[in-house]
Amino acid sequence: MIYHVATIEDWEIAQVTKRYIHPSLEKEGFIHACTIEQVPGVLHRYYKDTTEIVLLHIDESKLTCPLKYELAPSVNELFPHCFGSINIDAIVTVESHTELKKWIQ
Repeated sequence: MIYHVATIEDWEIAQVTKRYIHPSLEKEGFIHACTIEQVPGVLHRYYKDTTEIVLLHIDESKLTCPLKYELAPSVNELFPHCFGSINIDAIVTVESHTELKKWIQ
């Protein structure tokens, strides 16, 4: 399982289009994701004051796009990157912002 923080607006669009696309796909060529161990750090570093977000739980085995683990030099960790849009049937759980509080302590 991999995880991705999405805006509520982007998640709503994905439900209509059946594909999740993040602006980083066009800008960087991939969609950032993380492992379960990396979720707290990602939320703390980038989203601690943001409320209009959800956490997508993505089943790697259901992805139709290529997935690669690549080094993020800023934290010296390997992160999963999705090289294409994420098919909605690979997203098996969506946690609301209020549920995300358990990740940030």
